[in-house]
Amino acid sequence: MPTLKQKGVDKVFHALGDSTRREILEMLSEKPVSVSLLAGPLKISLPAVFQHLQVLEACGLVRSEKVGRVRTCQIDPAGFSVAGKWIAERRAMWERKLDRLGDLLDEPD
Repeated sequence: MPTLKQKGVDKVFHALGDSTRREILEMLSEKPVSVSLLAGPLKISLPAVFQHLQVLEACGLVRSEKVGRVRTCQIDPAGFSVAGKWIAERRAMWERKLDRLGDLLDEPD
């Protein structure tokens, strides 16, 4: 059964698994953008943009703020740290394993 931490990682990778959400993140990586401006280049409906943003907000990759009638979204770096930490842990594990294999192969016969 997945732990709470694993569920967070699962949500982040699920969100990143969709090309439209990755495109939204690319646009937001430049600067905060209103939802209506996000919808233009994506060529999808405003409700579809909202659905993608809900997924991105639920996993912590994006945060938004509504001022008047305008909702502006921006990247939330904390969400990316979840994925980065998970990747770094696996990378460290495999580097240790490969180092041990290299040591074994370097031993004289």
